[in-house]
Amino acid sequence: MSLWQRMTVKPDLEKTLAADHQFAKTLTTRDLVALGIGAVIGTGIFILPGTVAATTSGPAITLAFILAAVACSFAAMCYAEFASALPVAGSAYAYGNIVFGQIFGWIIGWALVLEYMLAVAAVSTSFSAYLVSLLRGFGLNLPKAITGAFNPGNGQYVNLIAVGVVLLIGWMLSHGMQSSMRVNRIMVVVKLAIILLFILVGLFYVQPKNWQPYFPYGGKGVLAGASMVFFAYLGFDAVSASAPEVKHPQKTLPRGIIGTLIIATILYVLVAIVLTGMVHYSELNVADPVAFALAAVHQTGIGGIISVGAIAGMFTMMVTMIYSSSRLVYAIGRDHLLPAWFAKVHNQLPQHALGTVTVIIALLGGFVPLTQLVNLVNIGTLIAFAFVSLGIIPLRRHQGIDNQGFKVPGYPVTPLISLAFCLLLMSQLSLETWVMSGLWFGFGLIIYFSYGFRHSARV
Repeated sequence: MSLWQRMTVKPDLEKTLAADHQFAKTLTTRDLVALGIGAVIGTGIFILPGTVAATTSGPAITLAFILAAVACSFAAMCYAEFASALPVAGSAYAYGNIVFGQIFGWIIGWALVLEYMLAVAAVSTSFSAYLVSLLRGFGLNLPKAITGAFNPGNGQYVNLIAVGVVLLIGWMLSHGMQSSMRVNRIMVVVKLAIILLFILVGLFYVQPKNWQPYFPYGGKGVLAGASMVFFAYLGFDAVSASAPEVKHPQKTLPRGIIGTLIIATILYVLVAIVLTGMVHYSELNVADPVAFALAAVHQTGIGGIISVGAIAGMFTMMVTMIYSSSRLVYAIGRDHLLPAWFAKVHNQLPQHALGTVTVIIALLGGFVPLTQLVNLVNIGTLIAFAFVSLGIIPLRRHQGIDNQGFKVPGYPVTPLISLAFCLLLMSQLSLETWVMSGLWFGFGLIIYFSYGFRHSARV
């Protein structure tokens, strides 16, 4: 067998499908939608509609959100078909491994490790900043030394809140999915209630004249805005990581993925309509446009409630991403591309994988300044989207896979449109992002050839 043949070897399909039998199947469509909404709807819903309207799209930001959702739906449908056909842990990593081969699966998995862990670490620092600000409003000032990444020159040594919230979520997830999903659902309901409160209150202050002109930046502004807000929808893909723990996965997973996207689109569009109706778009280029709009109509009391909604949004996002990253690391260990220790299951949970990712994320959020690394989250996501979109073609041709569930409509055009859109967005990322990601994937290939390539061949 040549080197290339060994690198592109595909796992035994029956063994892979049977490998995750130790997980308890407890998750329903409601749980998956809560996971998806938890990941997709975060602080961005309180920021993006205002800033993008002011700088790029004007009141036509509503059309930009709809256009981005349509583009995102192509990738969502591809994920839904894969999740229906291959209900296994590992999401896009497992799909790529099965239809393209080992080296491609590893690249996708390594991209997702980057996406999930960096995203949670970055959000944990934002969570800390919001909570510190909220506590300050009650007259409680925390010492500077424990509220920032390691920077002795600035008097900061550890972001204790970021570390604490990540460890709390890891502890919660280690005690089972039913109790974790109960907490997650409560937080999602709180978040959605606060978003709906803003929409209902804001409707009374909408002035249609603020929507004029509707296209101040023309059609190009709408397209540019769509490319910017596309990233607001990212996170629905994490739902597919739950496959082995889902009841009736062929029906439930597609419903969870597509349902998440539909609900997120409705909420983003409604917030955008109300926000640009309350205040003229030209005034919304501020750090907190929703709070600014509420202050403009003398409803500052609701601003504090919005902060609670933002905190709830960040918490649920971290729950989904820590959960998904633990299942990803478990799946890579299951296939022996990482030590099999990560694939050990205790009490129907991958405790080793969960504990490892929790500690790594807590250290990143507590000690490492992540400002320059957040853009890497986008490239990791787009690489996974691109492979999943293209992968629908070999999936349909795979003789061992008989998918009786959801299938992408408009095949093969729809997956190819999804692939083209991913490549277009990737081309818009900065050179610095490409260089940093190149270093990350170079490091990943060193691990693959020094460990994964050799150990997987022995199985």
